[in-house]
Amino acid sequence: QVQLVESGGGLVQAGGSLRLSCAASGRTTSDYAVGWFRQVPGKEREFVARISRLGLMTYYADSVKGRFIISRDNAKNTVSLQMNSLKPDDTAVYRCAADRDPVYTDQARQYEYWGQGTQVTVSS
Repeated sequence: QVQLVESGGGLVQAGGSLRLSCAASGRTTSDYAVGWFRQVPGKEREFVARISRLGLMTYYADSVKGRFIISRDNAKNTVSLQMNSLKPDDTAVYRCAADRDPVYTDQARQYEYWGQGTQVTVSS
């Protein structure tokens, strides 16, 4: 069992930055790859980024590539998402999720554990 808690969301103007954190507890967090997803009402959950168990591999959705950076500190059991050059289209609830399978996937249904989410709102 892994518990995930997100923090760092808020309101920011377009062009600004936010840093989200995902704090993990429970089983050894380095046993899991971690992904970030986002969702707005009425739309499907969207893959944002993923980082492998030891942080050696990262993956990004095309919509955030070059603007967002995912990282992890297994000693502190945290995964971060640095979001730069934010756009109004980035407005969503952001959730982190853990996947025990080391094979890359951007499919939300493959992730076993989820946090509750943190709201990010980007004003124009």
